[in-house]
Amino acid sequence: MRRRGLSRAILVVAVVVLVSGAALFERPRRDEAGSYADGAALDAHGQPQLLPAGSDPQLIIGSRVLDPGPDADPATTAAALEVAQQQRDWLASGWLPEGEYSELVTTALLDLHVLSTGGGTLAAMNPNWRYVWPRDSSFAAVAFAVSGHLDDATTVLGYLQTVQAGDGSFEARYLPDGSGPPDGRLAQTDGTGWALWALDAVIAAAPTAQQPTLLDRFDPLLQRSTAYLLGQVANSRQLPNPSPDYWEHRERVVTLGTAAPVLAGLEAAARLHERAGDPARADAVATTAAGLREAVTIFFGPHGYGRYPGPSPADAASAFLLPPYQSSPLGGAVEAWQASVTPMLRPAGGIAPGAGWREQNLSWTPETALYALAAASIGDDEQARHWLDWLAAHRTPIGALPEKVTADGGPSGPAPLAWTCALVVLTVAELER
Repeated sequence: MRRRGLSRAILVVAVVVLVSGAALFERPRRDEAGSYADGAALDAHGQPQLLPAGSDPQLIIGSRVLDPGPDADPATTAAALEVAQQQRDWLASGWLPEGEYSELVTTALLDLHVLSTGGGTLAAMNPNWRYVWPRDSSFAAVAFAVSGHLDDATTVLGYLQTVQAGDGSFEARYLPDGSGPPDGRLAQTDGTGWALWALDAVIAAAPTAQQPTLLDRFDPLLQRSTAYLLGQVANSRQLPNPSPDYWEHRERVVTLGTAAPVLAGLEAAARLHERAGDPARADAVATTAAGLREAVTIFFGPHGYGRYPGPSPADAASAFLLPPYQSSPLGGAVEAWQASVTPMLRPAGGIAPGAGWREQNLSWTPETALYALAAASIGDDEQARHWLDWLAAHRTPIGALPEKVTADGGPSGPAPLAWTCALVVLTVAELER
């Protein structure tokens, strides 16, 4: 029987904040960096284009393809219609939900399709986000697999396998063509954990007959990633080394946002080695994963699984301690996750990356979507639907999911954001299981 557990008190607080926010598709807002966009779409040549704020784009019905307009030459019009039909055929080849979330998932999948035209999945089309983060791509791969688009999922995993360093590490982000990182940001350990988690989820979603071929194809990704994560926890505390995580901040102490994905990756690696017919390796990895699970429980658990070991503010990474990332919730993790909602709520009704996040006005859609998926995965459908409804109500004028939402409820930041799109697809798929 699925568990249903988020306290009604927390849900009531969230609903009250939501009511004070914006209704569906309120007018767009610019954040401090002026990075807002209405969305992204393909042109007549199948190339992704940024749709600036207020551009009022005309899209071909049922697609994310720009309508070239009545003055376009016949060849351009025909090309655009062909691209649009290809996109509609792609949608029809996979899964789409029926009912209240059909349009939300359809739009999210189309936006993921646009952002993934180069192999890896771009975080967004806005200039400062037009890169491939292993984290975002991993979630996109799983969303593609779960929605029946296995070829797209394996293309994304193939990109990750190609750009991964020989030691199994990943840079924070990569240029779209896979030629390397765009800058000198520090590597981010969670990327390897997410890649393993995604590889396991994609292969599990594939037809049984195809799984051996996929395991062979992605053996380099599996072996390098497993070795790298084992090395990360080969110390007296059995916790990973400090690393930037999804906050994109330099860290001197290991964060929950790194420790939890490493645990998810090691648990996934154990399952993958078992599936690949290497039980000895699977047992060894599983033993190390169990040690890390115990270490996370000991160092983070007594104080409610905050951002750092010991007493520290609540963090959205507490969602990473639950399914679908972990095989089962860590001890006390469900309660800590439930308690983390209230201190992270923002004026428009969404969630911040953590209670210690300095900026106090913006809601962040990926963190809010993380909580939707976590709720669905532990059987709290009411809470999952609450967050999905909030996300659906705070999109751009063309229905794209932005990165942020302002205090008065307007969409802000780059749109669409791949991580949020993928999480929305995964949440609805989980609700329909």
